[in-house]
Amino acid sequence: MIECGLSNEANRRAWVERTLKRIPSGSRILDAGAGECQFEAFCGHLEYVSQDFGEYDGVGDGSGLQTRTWDQTRIDIVSDITAIPEPDASFDAVMCVEVLEHLPDPPAALRELARLLRPGGMLVLTAPFCALTHFAPFFYHSGYSRHFYEHWMPELGLDIEDLQFNGNYFEYVAQELRRLPQVAGEHANVTFGQREYLAIQILLEALTNAARRDTGSEQLLAYGLHVTARKRSPG
Repeated sequence: MIECGLSNEANRRAWVERTLKRIPSGSRILDAGAGECQFEAFCGHLEYVSQDFGEYDGVGDGSGLQTRTWDQTRIDIVSDITAIPEPDASFDAVMCVEVLEHLPDPPAALRELARLLRPGGMLVLTAPFCALTHFAPFFYHSGYSRHFYEHWMPELGLDIEDLQFNGNYFEYVAQELRRLPQVAGEHANVTFGQREYLAIQILLEALTNAARRDTGSEQLLAYGLHVTARKRSPG
């Protein structure tokens, strides 16, 4: 079985789980933009607090990719992510997973998350390098490169501890190649036949081989980046 192009979410979940395990037991953590609180399951050793703006309903404006259903009944704090009603330095850790693309002003949100972190606290971030429109109309940005984090983290008093690419160019292309029959059917009224599916399989084999031999194509394109940063102590 050709697996290339299937690892995006699995890689991210595994990284988030590993990262959250490193946070000391009893620490207070904010899940900013928590949505359906899918990562609460990895926070059993932590004091978990969820936040979201609470306006997405699974249908959105009907364009792009939507979830159809969306349950936010477990959210603790319903607020704008740039104005969370908690005191300065009130969390030992903050995670913000696949949220930045849904914010009109990501730097303002990061500034707020940095405010909420105690000195020495950890910020856990992921966002797509490139993404299809999803959760519209609440979709504003894509293309979060390493340079975005390398610029904004120091500006906000945060030191990057870990920065990892999720996937590479070949894996991203394979992901979208797998999506091609669905998109062609929905947006071009084209149904693929045996020849087209055979061509896709041949290309997936080529992309799998290239991904295994990759020597840095993630700098061109990847699923996204995973980042942890530590808040500096004053002075």
